[in-house]
Amino acid sequence: MSSNLAHSAARGAFFTLGAQGAKIILQFLSVIVLARLLTPHDYGLIAIVLVVVGIGEIFRDFGLTSASIQAPTLSTGQRDNLFWINAGIGLLLTAVMYFLAVPIEAVTRQPEIVGMVHWLCLLFLLNGLATQHRANLARDLRFRAMAAIDVSAAAIALTAAVVAALLGAEYWALVIQQLTSGVVVVVGSVLAGRWLPRWYSRAHSVRALLGFGWNIVATNLLVYAGSQIDTVLVGLKFGTTPLGLYNRAYQLLMTPLTQVRSPMKNVALPVLSRVQQEPARFDNYVTAAQLMLGYGLGIPLVLVTGLSDPIVRIMLGPRWLEAAPILGLFAVAGLLSTIAFVGYWVYLSRGLGRQLFLYTIVTTLIKAACIVTGSFFGLIGVAIGFTVAPAISWPLSLFWLSRVTPMPTARLYAGAGRILALTASVGVVAWAVASTVSSWGSWPMLLVGLPAGLLTAVAFLILPVYRRDLQNLWTFVRLMLKRQPRTA
Repeated sequence: MSSNLAHSAARGAFFTLGAQGAKIILQFLSVIVLARLLTPHDYGLIAIVLVVVGIGEIFRDFGLTSASIQAPTLSTGQRDNLFWINAGIGLLLTAVMYFLAVPIEAVTRQPEIVGMVHWLCLLFLLNGLATQHRANLARDLRFRAMAAIDVSAAAIALTAAVVAALLGAEYWALVIQQLTSGVVVVVGSVLAGRWLPRWYSRAHSVRALLGFGWNIVATNLLVYAGSQIDTVLVGLKFGTTPLGLYNRAYQLLMTPLTQVRSPMKNVALPVLSRVQQEPARFDNYVTAAQLMLGYGLGIPLVLVTGLSDPIVRIMLGPRWLEAAPILGLFAVAGLLSTIAFVGYWVYLSRGLGRQLFLYTIVTTLIKAACIVTGSFFGLIGVAIGFTVAPAISWPLSLFWLSRVTPMPTARLYAGAGRILALTASVGVVAWAVASTVSSWGSWPMLLVGLPAGLLTAVAFLILPVYRRDLQNLWTFVRLMLKRQPRTA
């Protein structure tokens, strides 16, 4: 059982990371192509609407995805009831957002917003129909199917958006991209799940699941509010064009990062939930997860920081050059938040919804204070505040978690220290080497800076502790690539 679970976790990570890698490539293609067909103003408009959509999505899910996956047992009747709850909330939010279009237009003073809201409100209904089908796939560890759905949705949506943009649809191309993705996800999830819900029945109580979900809703609202403070502040204080620059840097870095980290929860949550009563195994899984995320994502992130200038020039073009320092700062923030990300999995897997909510209040206030303070120093100041916040919150996260549940705190701090030492060196070397050939152009900077940074990471293998980390990661990779033997 132990080896089977480890193998399932590794294979789940393999399919999830593979899918997210494909989605990141598609995201980059979207940025490269659409940024040349659309304007910063177009992206500023979609950013405003998606802020509202994001708030509604928290209520639409109602924490029931995590509740369904985390539950030790889940009857068919409970699963049916959860489907109708999510679908009903999605339908209600569709209607609410439709009628909010005019008030939103009055606040933003952007008349294009009305039509965009009227169409994008359909995302609530689409996602509501898909929620429990996706949760059921995750609970059954069917990560290959989920990966296929996600990649297909991203590819088809990008194709639709590019065609629309080429036909002169302007910001409507971005609306079409969102809706196409939603339709493909719901259709794919229903077909893969091979499950049609029966009607709601009071005989199958979901009260406990709703209680857990409510704490997750409250937590996610705080997290989302904290994540949108910068977007709202930039839009109101500096206008749609600076918001478009800021949003493009965010989409170029933080969206792919989120596409990797967040779906990994679907792998980590069912696995950690199954071993939560085995302290030694639980600690080993958590520390291994931190190393995998820290090294696996940290090295690419700091390379983006060191090479942000040529990356922006190549991917977005010269008119987006002001986004380069913002991109570099986002990459540092992404590294710091990634190191602490396993703590979120621990809260969920052990059912610590209320404790997660209380902790999130503190970190949201920290983030708000940093971003508001930074806004007095312009657009770059906002990005600096965005980066300082996780630097303050990260050590607090482990301390807070260790107060409410057993944690391998010392091992996690030591692992994080090793990750930071290596990644900082990689980023500095990549920047320094690339700067020596800056007069040659963007591609030479990238082509010399990238290998210089990677060679720096390899050089750390001189130290035994880094060789042990590599050996542990390699063991996990072998599990990912190994097929589960069939049983009779």
